[in-house]
Amino acid sequence: MSQLFNSLESSISRRTLLKLFGIGAIAGLTGYSRFTKPKPTVFQKDILNLPRMLNQDKSVVVIGGGLAGLACAYELSQRGFVVTLLEKSPQLGGKIASWQIEAAGETFKMEHGFHGFFPQYYNLNSIVSELEIVDNFQSLNFYSVVYRDSKYKPEVFRPSSSAFPWNIIDLAIASPNRFRWGINLTKFKHLQVFQAITGFQREKNYQRFDNISVADWVKTEFPQGLYDLYFLPFAKSSLNSPDVMSVGELMQFFHFYFFGNPEGLAFNGTVDDMGTSLVQPIAQAIQHHGGKIITDATVSEIPTVQGKIDAIKYYLDSNQNNVPFWVKRNSVVADKQIEYFGAADEVFAMKSGSKEAISLTCTHQGCTVQIAADGKFHCPCHGAVFTTDGKVVKGPAQRDLAKFKVVQQQDDNLQLVATNPKSSSPETIQADYYVLATDVPGVQQLWKRVSGDIDQKVRSQVENLSIADPFAVCRFWFDRDFEWEQSNFTSLSGYQLTDSITLYHRIQEQFIDWAKRTGGSVVELHAYCYKAKEFPTQEALLTKFEQELYEIVPELQQANVLHRELVNQNNFSGYPPNSYAERPETSTSVSNLLFAGDWVKMPFPCGLMERAVSSGLLAANEILSREGLQRRSLLSVNPEGLLQI
Repeated sequence: MSQLFNSLESSISRRTLLKLFGIGAIAGLTGYSRFTKPKPTVFQKDILNLPRMLNQDKSVVVIGGGLAGLACAYELSQRGFVVTLLEKSPQLGGKIASWQIEAAGETFKMEHGFHGFFPQYYNLNSIVSELEIVDNFQSLNFYSVVYRDSKYKPEVFRPSSSAFPWNIIDLAIASPNRFRWGINLTKFKHLQVFQAITGFQREKNYQRFDNISVADWVKTEFPQGLYDLYFLPFAKSSLNSPDVMSVGELMQFFHFYFFGNPEGLAFNGTVDDMGTSLVQPIAQAIQHHGGKIITDATVSEIPTVQGKIDAIKYYLDSNQNNVPFWVKRNSVVADKQIEYFGAADEVFAMKSGSKEAISLTCTHQGCTVQIAADGKFHCPCHGAVFTTDGKVVKGPAQRDLAKFKVVQQQDDNLQLVATNPKSSSPETIQADYYVLATDVPGVQQLWKRVSGDIDQKVRSQVENLSIADPFAVCRFWFDRDFEWEQSNFTSLSGYQLTDSITLYHRIQEQFIDWAKRTGGSVVELHAYCYKAKEFPTQEALLTKFEQELYEIVPELQQANVLHRELVNQNNFSGYPPNSYAERPETSTSVSNLLFAGDWVKMPFPCGLMERAVSSGLLAANEILSREGLQRRSLLSVNPEGLLQI
């Protein structure tokens, strides 16, 4: 097997590349894939012809209105189940939610950043087709990866229907950096990498590679060009940093998005914001089939009886429990004028000497607000602002921070009770099945509200779930446009903070219209997984984003910034080394409880939005199966690679 790309001439053929890769025999055996597009793999398909519709009364409560919860509620509502969907936030959608903001003197819909809808999102796209909302999406035709390091030229990815090994050959032919890949299959480490990413087998993959992080794995004899060009930017687009991401998870990610994917790497974007384009149509379909959707619902207790969930108790809007509770002084946050109690996402602030405290849980989506230089509390997630006594002064939050009376104080412990609770008792709902479909912080908080005896293994699995490094988006409104030869969504690599740039004024209708009328532009930068220690404040994030934007688009230094909108989240699922074995599955040992979300262990390759949707449909399928109904056929890319290890 000869060295790769070390002595290639500028003119290169597919036959030559096949020989250089040492995979000519495999290519011969799989030559059909050049002419016949590979089909998706059906993961679940019932052999028997079972009934599709329920003929008796069965009810399901789904907690969490993100994609996982929406997909689960959608499927079950279509099949005759009485579905109730509870969501803590004012709006549905979770990580693809949209909310209204004021910017540049007008009203816009803001979201958590641009999301690409790939063609191998078979299960998500099947719902889109059923809802007949295909026109809500548009192709971006191609996308680029641009490197800060000038030794690498931009890579451009376009639609194709080539399966392995042809996709690698096509990539090498098209790549302006093919001589810098640095692959040499005569080196054992390089051969091992090649075999691992092309010979994917799910369980073997995690057994071999789940014990090491991506950063540690690539330290020794890894093809540097391959890492710089593809592994680093694509690993970060999984929303997990390479130093805390399992190699097993990265292999699964690469197999789903590239080596096992016959659809190519181009993708769609939404014509309008994702709430309008996708979330609302799913919600309307749920309600059309009798499903009930309750937003602004805070779960207060999940009682269990004989190892099963008995009910869900929740409060609506700003209703608070009137039962006193204790919180301990927070020794981490130091402030002479304000005392802090509690921790994580349950923090309370009390002015020194006061007999009243306020909750620092933002009333928009439950993030913890922080004191800023202007003396107000700012939400680091979506930009809401509150006065020091909790009054909302800037949305998207619509309610003031909750207030509590100080019942008594004993040393570093404070006992609080809600001020003027509107309800002395919560709403209670009972069902045959319960699906927890929140993000990781949400399911961990819900589990704290489970009362009674419950399987300790499930409790441990939930408590040990990981959260990825924070994710940030900054959207800028400028008074002028600029020349841009790359794709309207472009991945960026090599910057300290920024991982991608999106030109919203060339993608979504509301911004296209605004740009036509004003001559301005709307640009968004993403940081997929930044280190909080490096950027501890909102000001630090904004400053670095703006600095790097002017480096990426120098023309904008001459433009005026009309508005900036920062979105910052710390709720994306983490996939660290040694986490796969204990990851919760769809079914649990609690007979009437199921899990859905991108943190659930999935039995087939999938990622990001498709992972969330597929997990929700898996939960729905489990309930359908238990009731003797036909399960929904779930699709994925080929679950295994061709070069088996």
